[in-house]
Amino acid sequence: MSNLAYSNALAQYRRVDSAAAVGGASGHRLVQLLLQGALDRLAAARGHMERREHGPKGEAIGRVLDILGHLRGSLDHRRGAEVAANLESLYLYMETRLVEASARNDCGPLEEVAKLLRELKAGWDAITGADR
Repeated sequence: MSNLAYSNALAQYRRVDSAAAVGGASGHRLVQLLLQGALDRLAAARGHMERREHGPKGEAIGRVLDILGHLRGSLDHRRGAEVAANLESLYLYMETRLVEASARNDCGPLEEVAKLLRELKAGWDAITGADR
């Protein structure tokens, strides 16, 4: 199997695996998957940035921005007013830092956002019995 065929097969497997994971997931699990997806794409963006691959870098950062937008859009301000407002501010801050990182080709803001996402994900991972 050629490298291209192998890469295509691997990408297809990942899509099927991701779809299966999301299909029966609870809201709690979906947030965990989104946070992990953002972290994975941030790592890819950093690699692209270091290799000066501007197009793929922009696509990876764009996907992280999409994830953050989805997370922000799913906040329930009525039920969790203070927590939702704090998370919304955090997501907006991360979005701003990602735009800066992309515009300046600077890995520093990527690392900052990755650290924030890891902390947020650790909190979600620590929640037991919540909507699982």
